[in-house]
Parts: sequence; C-alpha cells; structure tokens
Amino acid sequence: MKKRYLFSFLSLGLISTSFGQTDCDQGRYATDVYSTIDITSNILYGNNTSNTGASTDLELDFYEPNGDTSTARPLVIWAHGGSFITGSKTDGDVVELSNRLAKKGFVCASINYRLGIAFPFNQTNSTKAVLRGVQDMKAAIRFFYKDRKTADTYKIDTTQIFIAGSSAGGLISFHLAYLDKECELEGYIAASDVTALGGLEGNSGNPGYSTKIKGAIGLAGALGSYGWIEVGDVPFCATHGTADGTVPYNRGTVNVVGVGIMTIDGSRMMHEQAETIGLPNKFYSHYGAGHVPHASSAATMDTTEWFIRDFLVEQVGCSETALQPANAPLQASTLYQLAYCGLGIETMNMDAIKSIFPNPSSDRMTIELNDASNVEQIELIDLAGRTQRLNIPISSSTIIEKGNLVSGTYILKISYVDGSISTNRISFQ
Repeated sequence: MKKRYLFSFLSLGLISTSFGQTDCDQGRYATDVYSTIDITSNILYGNNTSNTGASTDLELDFYEPNGDTSTARPLVIWAHGGSFITGSKTDGDVVELSNRLAKKGFVCASINYRLGIAFPFNQTNSTKAVLRGVQDMKAAIRFFYKDRKTADTYKIDTTQIFIAGSSAGGLISFHLAYLDKECELEGYIAASDVTALGGLEGNSGNPGYSTKIKGAIGLAGALGSYGWIEVGDVPFCATHGTADGTVPYNRGTVNVVGVGIMTIDGSRMMHEQAETIGLPNKFYSHYGAGHVPHASSAATMDTTEWFIRDFLVEQVGCSETALQPANAPLQASTLYQLAYCGLGIETMNMDAIKSIFPNPSSDRMTIELNDASNVEQIELIDLAGRTQRLNIPISSSTIIEKGNLVSGTYILKISYVDGSISTNRISFQ
C-alpha cells in the first residue's frame, strides 16, 4: 500500500538524475528539496524462526521522494525500539525521521524484526534477541544489494547504505556495525547457541549478497563492549540522554521492562573508544534527558534530525555548514581491560615491569623490565584481539618501534616463564 505525505515543495528541477557532487551543489541531502514522500508498505524482505519457533515473515516500509529521478540514492535502514519485546516499523520516531530524511533526498526503509525474549530475562536470552535483530537487519541490507543487481526497483547506491536505530534499534545498528567475530561474544552467550541461531550472518533471507555498510546511527544505543570498535571500522553517529535509565549513557546496566539484565557500554563509552583509536564519529549528549527524548520532544526531534543530517551530509561527500554541532560529553569515561578473543588475563605479574615510556609515543616505546630472564614472550595485540607483533626481542630495555602500525591503542602482553601474564595498554599516535 502506498501513502503520500505533503510538505512545502521545491522545484524538482533542482534534483539531478544521479548521485554526485551536482546533488550537493543543488542542496540535496542538506535541505528539504522534496515535499511529497511516497511510502510503500509491507515489502517482504525475509523470513526466519522466532524465539518461540514460529515462522516469521519480515517486512519493511520504504520511504522515497515523489518524483525523484535519481538512479543511485543513499539509503538509511531503520530499526525501531521497544526493548526487543514491543514496537514496530510504524513507530512514530522512525516514521518521522524517515520522512524528514526523505525530504532531503535520502531514501529510508523501516524494518520489522523478530521480537521476543525468552524467559528468564537474563544475559543469554537478551543477547539472543539482539543477535536475531542483527540477523534480520543484515537480511534487509542484502535485500537491497540483491535488488540493485536484479530488478533495481529501489534505485539504491549500495556504496551509500547506512543503518540506524532507536533504543533497541540502536543496539541492533551498533552490534551489526561492530560485532564481527563470534569470539567477541565470549561471556555473553555460548558458542553453540550462536551456531544454533545461524551465526552472526543468520538465515533471514537473501543469502550470497553483501552486508557492507557506509556508517551506523544509534539513538540511545549501546554495544556489549567498547573494544568491538576497531581501527578501520565504519564511522558512527550517536545521540544519548545523559539521564537514560533504560540504556546506559556511559557504562552501566541495561534494563528490560525494569529488570536489570547486564552491563553494557553506552554511547559515551563508544565515543571514548572511537576518539582513542581515531575512528570518525559524531556524538551528541542530551543533557539531563532520559530515554529516547527525541520521541517525546519536538525540539529534541529537531536537534536529532539536524545532527543526523550533518553526519550523513558529510558521509555522502557534501560540504555544508553543520546545523547541530557536537557538544561535550557530560561524564568521564574509563576504558577497562578487555577480556575476549584471547585478550583475557590469567595471572597478573605487574611487578616484573619497571616502566613503559613514552606512552603514548609517536615512533618508539621502551619497556623496562625488572627481570628480563623471567620473560618468555612479548607480543602486541590490537583491540580486535589480533596479534600485530610476535616474538619481540626481549631485554631489560625492550624497544618497540611503531613502524607500520596504525595509530591507536594496543595491548602489550608479556608472558612469563612461571606461566603468569601481564597486560598493559599502550598507544601509538
């Protein structure tokens, strides 16, 4: 079913027929160049089994400017909120933001994904719910890649696909973007459960097509661990209320229907990690606001729209003055020791290290050891758990050269002959 939304219309003569710099010059993506938005509802994009074992069709609503002749359009795929229990693709905030972005010349898809958390409400069952949402959104991404290569009904520029979500949808967006190794789920869910669900990619539809994205947007979103954000990952845009009692602004407990489930890293922690490793990101704090304030405040909705607009305009390559610059985070955020994908600590032996300097360093770093004869191996591991340097020469003053290392934070892991291990965080600029 197709609906039409009317707004103040500007001349269609401003719109070019293909994506490029001309679009930017004519105001597309930065301003409201369209007034009539067409919505095609209930498009089937996949199917999978729900948490109760029921076969579930997956549908989306597609938003596009009426009369648009562009043949390669940036796409934003939205996931709604609702604690993975309630909500739908027609929730007011995702509908409003989809319409607002479509007026600027983007196209949007709002998806339904599988809802439901099995009892009891605990970390394992909640993680399964997030993973099902990620799998369904990946099927939606593949749906548009498939369409581009076949019927090309939706005229998507697949190099410009963004994912976005509010609350639970924000968790889906961020976990899709940054949870890319099953070992990162150690401590959250058993590996056998991940396999039973279909792995990180899932079986929700359109197999064989890409799930590559250009960037992620999360409104009141969070991530299981900040360390899943790695050098080279896609950029993100995040907004969050500093007094959010449902999804933590910083590191804290996520609550489902008032029940504390597990500790996760909110947008503030994600921003800290991104800044540490040099990953492009935009973060806006709604000072004093609670959960998803954009859904209940017209002024905050405007702020949120402008902030997302600024992120997207930059990502598609336009040069425009920001409508809503980022503000300063309200709270300090401490990056804790990571413990997954081989980053776990067995036994600490901190007394063996005299000093590490300079840290951070732009070229080389010295590790002074109290007793080099007790050291068996020194290695350097990135925050994704990948070994970057192995069998570093050992001496009382061990030198580590930056060389071809990407600027960012690393874990210095020292293994001792007595079986103990010490880890230290170091950074190269």
